[in-house]
Amino acid sequence: MESQEKRILIVGGYGMVGSNIARLIRQADKNIELVLAGRNPQNGIPLAKELNHSETAYVNLEEGFELSDFKKIDLIISAVDDHSNILRETAILNGIACIAVSELADQISPTAFLGLHKTIVAPVVYAGHWQAGILTLMVRQQANKFSKIETIELAGLYDPKDSVGPLVANEVSGFVGEALIRKGGNWLSLQAKENPRTIDLYNHSSAIGYPLSTLDVPSIAAFTGAKNIRFDFITGESIGTSKGLEASHDLYITIIGTLPSGEKRKLSTIVSGTKGNSHLTAVGVYLITEKILGLNGQSEQKIGGLYLPETIVTTDHISKRLKEFDIEIIEETLESL
Repeated sequence: MESQEKRILIVGGYGMVGSNIARLIRQADKNIELVLAGRNPQNGIPLAKELNHSETAYVNLEEGFELSDFKKIDLIISAVDDHSNILRETAILNGIACIAVSELADQISPTAFLGLHKTIVAPVVYAGHWQAGILTLMVRQQANKFSKIETIELAGLYDPKDSVGPLVANEVSGFVGEALIRKGGNWLSLQAKENPRTIDLYNHSSAIGYPLSTLDVPSIAAFTGAKNIRFDFITGESIGTSKGLEASHDLYITIIGTLPSGEKRKLSTIVSGTKGNSHLTAVGVYLITEKILGLNGQSEQKIGGLYLPETIVTTDHISKRLKEFDIEIIEETLESL
């Protein structure tokens, strides 16, 4: 498929996450046609002019969605809340690739079952992970250092000084309610606010985290077999703010397990998105887009089906790739356990 033929619909395309996604795609390919859609398309006109080969469109998912309103679309990116799965179901039923980033673990079953009953001819990616898969991609890379993993503790730190749009704002408040964790090999659904966890931060302070049902937890369990996995949302001062810079969004990863040598170790890694939450999410979406469409020298993903970020994006050199987007990786191997 020639790049001139590629046409991407980004719903929420001129919001904070969507605009970051659009800019990253445009940096990779000058010819892809971008449709920046939302409830107030006039707000996206300046961005469309900046990016070239771009246009705006009206989409309000509360009123439904008509694919016939658009020319041929090769990829739908949902950068808005779509809990009715309108965009993903439309993509599956019409053979269009799709990336959706807003679902929690208990919201993916409708289209998962649809996918089991239908032949999916284009890649459809569940990217409701924290930062659209960045966290889990790093866990997969780091997990390769162990022969056996017992515990994986994860956290995403939101800095109140980080400017975010509606999509991220909903994520920020999303920990209220029940959360899926794995403990002792069992799956538990916990009341988030009744099950806090203390997380040690980069600046030697600590913060209280609350569990959240991101897709990272069941996915990481699938490829590591770890019996204890938990993701927590925390609010506090980011690494960027502590350095007097722009507020960053920081991901904390702790893996406890056994090395191939037989030694038991704890590996701590921090992924710091120096440009904030929205940009970090956009990078995750871009890496998936890059693979689906074959951008930046990648081979195009031509086989349809249901995917996760970590099953479509290679993790062999993910830390090196992330650094290309001004994302800092801080790794610390602690003493033997």
